[in-house]
Amino acid sequence: NFALLSTPWRAREIAKLIDDYEAALPSGGWPNWVLGNHDRPRIAGRVGPAQARIAAMLLLTLRGTPTIYYGDEIGMTQVPIPPDRVRDPFERNVPGIGCGRDGARTPMQWDATAHAGFSTAEPWLPVADGFGTDNVEHERLDPASTFQLYRRLIAARRRSPALQRGDYRPILASGDLLLYVRQHGDERMLIGLNLGREDAVVAFPDRELRGEIVVSSAGDRDGEKVEGELGLRGDEGIVLSLASGAVVPRSLG
Repeated sequence: NFALLSTPWRAREIAKLIDDYEAALPSGGWPNWVLGNHDRPRIAGRVGPAQARIAAMLLLTLRGTPTIYYGDEIGMTQVPIPPDRVRDPFERNVPGIGCGRDGARTPMQWDATAHAGFSTAEPWLPVADGFGTDNVEHERLDPASTFQLYRRLIAARRRSPALQRGDYRPILASGDLLLYVRQHGDERMLIGLNLGREDAVVAFPDRELRGEIVVSSAGDRDGEKVEGELGLRGDEGIVLSLASGAVVPRSLG
């Protein structure tokens, strides 16, 4: 399902896409989601580095099978390709119209050595300028890195039956907020994603929201207790384990 590759990165349009896809599936149908591939610009190039982290949270908390394109887990972005380095036949045959796909196909950035550790020889495409820090080796040591965010999300998914195979229930919201619940048996996970740059507060009726943040996009709120309302900074996402008895409405009004 390549719909996320072309849907505008706006909360209401993404919410509608998910709802339409879920509604179209037959009973017992299993979704799949794709944020990047070798034919489209990288997610970090399309929505920016901050929102690429929110995209990772979306990909790994939706119902269904996620597909991670190599390099997205370290935040690799679209690389400008000089005319003399173009390899894509589309761009070589019709140069200058921007149909080349090479920018999303550059060498994986493993470390800060020559050619980003991809090869001891000159690679087929240039390496991104920021490979000195945007690489696997460096991000392994940084608890706030995109790489570590993917690891925390995958670990949370492995621990949680709700995230693995639970139902998807959207919460009708407005503006830049995307909210939904994943539920399996008694376990419920609330996912809150802020696709905007401004801070937002999600207030629930009767202030009956209770839970603990399992994963936060910046890594600085994991384990935080939440009661009554949920605050989200700009470009922030959270996965919240809901307490037993916590009331979550289908709409925020």
